[in-house]
Amino acid sequence: MNAPTAPDSNVRAWLPGFLAVAVIWGASFLFIKIGVRELHPMYVALGRVVAGALTLLVALAVLRDRLPRDPKLWLHMVVVAAVGVALPFTLFGYGEQRVSSILAGIWNATTPLVVLPMAVLVFRTERMTARRAIGMTLGFLGVLVVLGAWRGLGGAEFTGQLLCFAAAACYGLSIPYQKRFVAGRSESGVALSAAQLLVAAGQLVIVAPLVAGAPPAPTSLSFDVVVSVLALGALGTGLAFVINLRTIRLAGASTASTVTYLIPIFAVLIGVIALDEQLAWYQPVGAVIVLAGVAVSQRLLVRRRSRPDPDPAVAPHQTTEPAVPRVTAG
Repeated sequence: MNAPTAPDSNVRAWLPGFLAVAVIWGASFLFIKIGVRELHPMYVALGRVVAGALTLLVALAVLRDRLPRDPKLWLHMVVVAAVGVALPFTLFGYGEQRVSSILAGIWNATTPLVVLPMAVLVFRTERMTARRAIGMTLGFLGVLVVLGAWRGLGGAEFTGQLLCFAAAACYGLSIPYQKRFVAGRSESGVALSAAQLLVAAGQLVIVAPLVAGAPPAPTSLSFDVVVSVLALGALGTGLAFVINLRTIRLAGASTASTVTYLIPIFAVLIGVIALDEQLAWYQPVGAVIVLAGVAVSQRLLVRRRSRPDPDPAVAPHQTTEPAVPRVTAG
């Protein structure tokens, strides 16, 4: 077997895919915004989950892989699918009925700030350090800036921002749960993610009609909405994960996770160009403070890992990282 390649030895091999993931996940908030124009947020979530699941099932067939067989793992997937997929996807839809796609993209970047206290206090998979505490405090100060707390809080926009933050918080709860109960499994990341989406689809198929009533006929939807939901699922929830997994294998998990910093940038650019959305001055300032807090809280973790990422040809998913994507979008 060939010796493993150093993670950053060939930037040209992983950088195009890394940037593609940032663009796709940044555009996801645009697709949600278009989707909720004619669809209930739950049906936007259901459509993207089904499209994403089908995409990953095709990937499994191409890779000659298969879905997990362990019943205990499928029980964990019930929790992961609900908290890490169905609920946040729906909450972002509700949020974008009230706020711009730009703001939703900014709130998605707060996910790591929720991961840390959950990992430390609830799942005990991480330790709190002074650097992490400083980073988390800085990040939440950024949250207050994004909210414009000095202007007074209330109204539909404030509610929408809270819904988007709640969606990010769901990711923040799901990631350490996966690290505790799913990471290190022998199944591939594609198989685990496909299982996760299939379970989420089943959950939404049951709940959506009860909450939102009967779904509209596909023929009654505009072309833009249909294409947006399909792109949201096939690209943002399906293909982007496969590309991100390749980036993890070529560049390492730490490098791949820095896509977090690019997603809000692309969400802002796409929202301004495609939807002519506007930002108040303090919102991008708050986003920078949030990302600075994330950078501070994660830097010690990167330094503490003196060992390189394992050879992806041997065990791409047998690491201390979750076997499913750590960075999620919309």
